[in-house]
Amino acid sequence: MTTFYTEEEVKKHNTSDNCWCIANNNVYDVTDFLNKHPGGRFVLLSKGGQNVTTQYVWHSSHAKKIWKKYKIGEIAKQSTCCL
Repeated sequence: MTTFYTEEEVKKHNTSDNCWCIANNNVYDVTDFLNKHPGGRFVLLSKGGQNVTTQYVWHSSHAKKIWKKYKIGEIAKQSTCCL
């Protein structure tokens, strides 16, 4: 079962103890990857709580496989209809 998050919820997760990001409407908890990132932990921390789809696109296919391990859910689609 897929867990859904709002962008506002993801924005709260921007610290070294709890770092999430969004790419292609998927939500990733990258907290455990901070110290493993080849570019250093600051690269991820500087994007914590943000949409990083642009950065995701230029990652290698090998790196994209690693991303899958950290996926925790998806961004909830917002309704544009009012009752």
